[in-house]
Amino acid sequence: MFQQKRFVPILVIVLLVLIVAPVLFTGFLDIRRADVASQAGDFPGAVRSYLHAIKIFPWRDDLWEKAGLAAHEDGNYDDAIAYLSRSPELSEQGWAALGSSYLKSGQISSALDAYRRGLQKYDSASLYLGLSYGYRSQKNWQAEKDALMNQIRLDQENIYAHYRVGLLMTVLEPEQALPELMLASSLDPETDSAVQTLRAALNLSATQTAPAEKMLSIGRALGLVQEWELAVVAFEKAVSEDPRNAEAWAWLGEAKQQTGQDGSVELDRAASLQNSSVIVHALRGLYWNRQKQYSKMLAEYQRAAELEPDNPAWQTELGNAYSRMNDLASAFSAYQHATVLAPNDATYWRLLAVFCAENGIYLEETGLPAAQEALELSPDDPFVQDALGWSYLSSGRYANAEQVLKNTVTLFPDHLPARIHLAMTYLAQGNRSAAYGELTYVRNADPEGTNGQLAMKLLEQYFPSG
Repeated sequence: MFQQKRFVPILVIVLLVLIVAPVLFTGFLDIRRADVASQAGDFPGAVRSYLHAIKIFPWRDDLWEKAGLAAHEDGNYDDAIAYLSRSPELSEQGWAALGSSYLKSGQISSALDAYRRGLQKYDSASLYLGLSYGYRSQKNWQAEKDALMNQIRLDQENIYAHYRVGLLMTVLEPEQALPELMLASSLDPETDSAVQTLRAALNLSATQTAPAEKMLSIGRALGLVQEWELAVVAFEKAVSEDPRNAEAWAWLGEAKQQTGQDGSVELDRAASLQNSSVIVHALRGLYWNRQKQYSKMLAEYQRAAELEPDNPAWQTELGNAYSRMNDLASAFSAYQHATVLAPNDATYWRLLAVFCAENGIYLEETGLPAAQEALELSPDDPFVQDALGWSYLSSGRYANAEQVLKNTVTLFPDHLPARIHLAMTYLAQGNRSAAYGELTYVRNADPEGTNGQLAMKLLEQYFPSG
């Protein structure tokens, strides 16, 4: 009797094991599959397997984090947020992924909160980097700088952090900016060109007494290195220091355009303050060019040319405006006049040659000689070499064009306009396979840029089934 009573619970246990064991085995197998898929880059597969394992092991809170990390890597940020938020304890990587997911889904406040909560547990360079991105999105420059300084504290060799801190200091604390910029330059020579531009501006601003002029110098340098958001800050400080500084208002208008804003109010303010500023008229000309209001563009550059009649740059801008208005005779005259004003500058000979090649006019008597003169003055300039090849192409000298343009792309393989002109030369010669090769190279190298878009149009035109 006693043995029978013992046998019943043992039998129940055995039956439970026989029923549960396969389920548990499936759960462990799901976790294994998920880990392998994640390592192989199959993040959707990893998410599916982790979620299936969670159904079997609902107490395994760590699996929610793993599923969230995989969803983040797959770019499914809403799912990543949902999964990571269900994990009561996140690792440093988990907090970074949660903050990043919020950032990339446009939830900046939630991203900042995630990074701050993560930093309460982990003193992490990656979390400070994410925090800096959040503050940058809010244009909270001081807070961004403070976050990056903490990142540098933990990762002193990080080039980006040093460079970005230097950039921020140019508008926040100009006198302290140079050491960070120079350190970034020493760590990565690729930043040297930008650093030297900013260094020259900081040195110039140090000699200026008017605060508005200091910020104006710094803002222009930031624009030169394509840091237009910070340039806006510098120009706003300049107009705050001197509300009657017309050039500061004009540059503020330009910087706002560069950051996707209108800028016309600032440019109008500049013109009302000083109608005799060449810079004001030049920047207003740029504005009207972007608006495709070419008669207004022309008027601005005419005024600039009146104020500086010996400056060849305004003649080329006049040529550009006339050309857009289809007044080719006036455009040709303006481009020619620029070469008269600057006969030893290859730039203006090249622009004259390009104008002739682009419009198919005066090629023999002016265009080709201008391109050859430019080459004499600047033989190692890829733009000049390309202009000569284009001139040969436009004049029907295909063999000469091929020779020049092949030489250009050999010496300067990343000069995409020359590849497009070489492809056009091949098409003119009937060499379709070579043309196709050049056009696909440009399309793949610059898919979103002007050259890539032109290459795609030519491919669609000449190779519609390709």
